Amino acid sequence: MSGVALLAIFVLAVFVGFEVVSKVSSTLHTPLMSGANAIHGIILVGAVIVAGEAENGLELAVGLFATVLATVNLVGGFVVTDRMLEMFKGRRPAAGDPKGGAR
Repeated sequence: MSGVALLAIFVLAVFVGFEVVSKVSSTLHTPLMSGANAIHGIILVGAVIVAGEAENGLELAVGLFATVLATVNLVGGFVVTDRMLEMFKGRRPAAGDPKGGAR
């Protein structure tokens, strides 16, 4: 494929991805993030395999860089998912409040 065709496919994918993600309701966001975290785990395994099969220094460096980026992406996804789940929990009662914090 030519570079122009690849660029056109990339631009279309960006627009379609933006439209799909912007239409997701907040109640579906957390389950979708959990699914994305599973995919990122698979990407991390692939990056480790690439780094393990490296035959020269450049391949090893790219594989290790991919492993670091995939790890950051995976951990960040779990942090965001945890924060989203915290938003759905009720308020915790204040210490020493006999009514349990309800007003």
